[in-house]
Amino acid sequence: MSPTEPTEPTEPTTTEPTGPAAGSAAGHATGPAPHPAVALTDVSMAFGGRTVLASVSLDIAPGSVVALLGANGAGKSTLIKILSGVHAGHGGEVRVDGTPVTLDSPLAARRLGIRTVHQRIGEGIVPGLTVAENLVFEELARQRGNPFLSGRVTLARARAIQAGLGLDWDDRVLKQDVTELGISDRQLLILARALATRPRLLVLDEPTSALSAAEAQRLFTLVARMRADGIAVLYVSHRLGEIDALADRLVVLRDGLLTEDQARPFDWDAALRAMLAQAHEAPTARPVGAGVQGEAALSLRGVRLFEGRAPLDLDLRSGEVTGVVGLLGAGKTELARGLFGAEPFASGEVELDGTAYAPRRPSDAIRAGVHLVPEDRHADALVPGWSVARNISLPFLKSFSRGGLVNGPKEDALGRETIDALGVVTRDEHSTVEELSGGNQQKVVVGRWLAHTPRVLILDEPFRGVDIGARRDIGRRARSLAAEGAAVLVLSADVDEVLEVADRVVVLAAGEVHLDAYGEDAERDRVIQTISASV
Repeated sequence: MSPTEPTEPTEPTTTEPTGPAAGSAAGHATGPAPHPAVALTDVSMAFGGRTVLASVSLDIAPGSVVALLGANGAGKSTLIKILSGVHAGHGGEVRVDGTPVTLDSPLAARRLGIRTVHQRIGEGIVPGLTVAENLVFEELARQRGNPFLSGRVTLARARAIQAGLGLDWDDRVLKQDVTELGISDRQLLILARALATRPRLLVLDEPTSALSAAEAQRLFTLVARMRADGIAVLYVSHRLGEIDALADRLVVLRDGLLTEDQARPFDWDAALRAMLAQAHEAPTARPVGAGVQGEAALSLRGVRLFEGRAPLDLDLRSGEVTGVVGLLGAGKTELARGLFGAEPFASGEVELDGTAYAPRRPSDAIRAGVHLVPEDRHADALVPGWSVARNISLPFLKSFSRGGLVNGPKEDALGRETIDALGVVTRDEHSTVEELSGGNQQKVVVGRWLAHTPRVLILDEPFRGVDIGARRDIGRRARSLAAEGAAVLVLSADVDEVLEVADRVVVLAAGEVHLDAYGEDAERDRVIQTISASV
């Protein structure tokens, strides 16, 4: 049966649930059970003859948190886009508060109370507008007659919206261009704007991927408050600890099929088998003995990442994976971008294999064999509309060109090799990068820089928004590259991610090194204690 629009297109006919007992796991309502906030029945979707979702049925009760797990390419993004009104040509039925609806546009989804905070943060902000204008953007867009709110009214409304999330931006921040905000603050802005409408269903897609531990904890508190207020939450994350702490229920997608549906307490082995089709393996920490400690490939002396902070000395050694862990603001990205020539260091000296190394632009670093997988793949690494093969060849087009013409077969061959080497789930090398899931996009970015074996590979938050399987694939490739003699630098805010891949662990805080250790000296508890003491 094809979905139909409800009689009143802006609101379903049922009364909005309120209070902690409205469908929550702990509720004890005495009347008839409320309809699910949103229910999907036999929802299917195919692209180019390839089935992406197959008869998925899922209901999300008011006041509940349902976690959605799935490997990259499992169909999570497609499901989210159906709920968000991006993909309208699906089979099956969607109901909101028991009423069949047609989600044929993002506006239709928003009118029905479905709000999505997407993983791609850049898609949720409007460059050129202030932070305050972005917070009240939907109200600005709805204005008729007078299309603009006054600056005073905009600021007042923005202060009220940010207060709902416990943000403390002052008027100076609210008046600046939104592009001046860091990636984590942009994510908080989008979340605050979504919550200002008090949605029926809030879809959170990898919501902590750019947040510090303190900001993530603020989000967890907010999710608990939303549950108590009767808001339904679909929480999409690859971080099992978050799901265990927050969710009332978890469901697993694999190859477009719903393969697991559990209530608390969760059976993680079963969930991970359902997701990965294999038993869960505990992360294998890499530090062993005294470490590899080969010859220094990159040597930093007196490099200052932030004004007013002490300079640092650091050697990145051949045959070794160095993991740098630190919270937001620790200086990880500043270190990565400085080594890549994107933002040259203001002071200090760097040597590459004993020779002075001072790249003024990324092209200098690439020629020297220093490659970077950046923190924000969408803003800094991928070209929308381009194929997988073209995105992989981009930094090395000269080696694929003659007389200004790109050798297509040679470029395609490299695309296929990268897809095979890293297990990229895609139709073929001609697929556009937008067709890929987040984890597979990340594999494309990593594969690009492995196409020409680097002397030094820098991975800035390489596991952000990727599932366990993709994380292990990328980690194995990083270790394999180190075994071939390269120096590999992995930067992450997640201690477990670093311990899983690194031979050596460095704790960075406010641009300064607080720990540089191997083996038993780099155990998880000590790393966490060092980070805690440096805050």
